[in-house]
Amino acid sequence: MTNKLAKYSECKFASLILIALSIFGCKNSDQATVDPPPTVDVAPVLIQDIIKWDEYNGRISSVNAADIRPRVSGYVTKIAYSEGGSVRRGDLLFTIDQRSYLLALSASRAQLERAQATVKNTRLQDERAQALVAANATSREDAEQKRAMRDQSIADLNAAQAAVNIAQLNLEYTEVRAPFHGRASRAVVTVGNLATADQTVLTSVVSQDPVYVYFSPDEQSYIRYRSDLKTNREGYTAQIGIANGEDFPHQGDVKFTDNQINPSTGTIQMRAVIPNPGRLLIPGMYARVRISPRKKETVTLTTDRAIMREQDRSYVYVLDNGNTVNRKEIKLGNKFNGLRIVEAGLDPQDRIVVTGLQKIYAAGTVVAPKTINLKAELPTPDENPGLTN
Repeated sequence: MTNKLAKYSECKFASLILIALSIFGCKNSDQATVDPPPTVDVAPVLIQDIIKWDEYNGRISSVNAADIRPRVSGYVTKIAYSEGGSVRRGDLLFTIDQRSYLLALSASRAQLERAQATVKNTRLQDERAQALVAANATSREDAEQKRAMRDQSIADLNAAQAAVNIAQLNLEYTEVRAPFHGRASRAVVTVGNLATADQTVLTSVVSQDPVYVYFSPDEQSYIRYRSDLKTNREGYTAQIGIANGEDFPHQGDVKFTDNQINPSTGTIQMRAVIPNPGRLLIPGMYARVRISPRKKETVTLTTDRAIMREQDRSYVYVLDNGNTVNRKEIKLGNKFNGLRIVEAGLDPQDRIVVTGLQKIYAAGTVVAPKTINLKAELPTPDENPGLTN
């Protein structure tokens, strides 16, 4: 009996030890499952003075453009330029058959020589007649006839000289030349084809540097620009970007504003002049245009990396003093130097979660913030004229 009690006591004691160890192990296990707050990068709201740009769609146009037509008729005998290549003012493009024009020039020169001989003869006759009249050896009527013949021969000489000039000009017109510096298109007419004066298009030439960019602001923007010009006489700066990039590497000035608003669209056409030394901008190309009347504005900036979107709404996660995540809906503006203008929804003291958004499952999450500076992502004022210190 005593042995049974002893064994029972030993078993009971062992069970108590196992229970105690189990409880102790569970406590340690519970403590091990508590994760530290997730680490995220946060950035304070960036308040920056900038020159704000308005963006429009535009179209590039050449300053000079011409359809090249011959000024005399004839068969094309030579194409003297490289199709699609650059040409300079006066470069030979086409040659029209010159043979008939050379003959016409020779004939007109012969008529000129004949007229010169006639003038020489009539002048001598006039001088003799005047001498005879002075000596009363001939009638005044005969002397007047000699003077009239002299004057008529001089007029004939002038007409002959004009005919030579016209023949010379027509011969020069057989060489069709570029009217200005630019780039020539393909040859529409090939060698051996008849070209009719002032009708047949041989090719076209467009100038390349500078170029025009046309765009159309709305009526309200135009009124604002005119108001800004009352205090700033420097005009508008225009920056141009093309379809394959986000930058605006080409810069010029707005030089023309139309004299009326289009009632159908409520817009007014404006034109900027853009230097194009690299010949990258070509007529007809789509352009992204942004202009500014050089007026500074204070704006709120953040990075697109921090912005979340839900259907038609945009929002960011901000931290309170206890590093707890809260959601704020925001109204987005244009991009500026890689950052996003926030028009409404943020306070100057807000700290915005930039990276680690996947670690935040819902508002109310406590995080471990690591602060970064968005201003380091902006170019300096020397690198971008739209940025001010």
